[in-house]
Amino acid sequence: MSEAPASMRLDKWLWAARFYKTRALAVEAINLGRVRVGGQPVKPARDVKVGDVLSIRVGTLAREVSVLGLSNQRGPAPQAQALYAETQASITAREAAAEARRLAPEPADSIEQGRPTKQDRRRLAEWDRWSASLDDEDPG
Repeated sequence: MSEAPASMRLDKWLWAARFYKTRALAVEAINLGRVRVGGQPVKPARDVKVGDVLSIRVGTLAREVSVLGLSNQRGPAPQAQALYAETQASITAREAAAEARRLAPEPADSIEQGRPTKQDRRRLAEWDRWSASLDDEDPG
């Protein structure tokens, strides 16, 4: 088994720690500013060392993690989770966001199907959309 290096590329570490499925996705996220080291925007080739604090945003999930280890290989999830520790502030913020999503879910999440079919559109066209008719108006 090879010995862990003293430092390694940020994109490779994010891939090995299983934050992103591929190194290309990690590079894209770094270039879009979704990954920061010590609060500063960085480049994919930036060396990451044990003790660095990373801010990582994957989708709507934002995390702040401290680097505990480095690995040249992408291993199983328990091995990847040993490479970092999430800060207590990050855990608290993530749990609060999850609770807020539970209490007030996104309206679009309740949509079970996509666009209406041709048959659905015909049914919508037959529906009388107008709440008032000319007969109901008072010229007064």
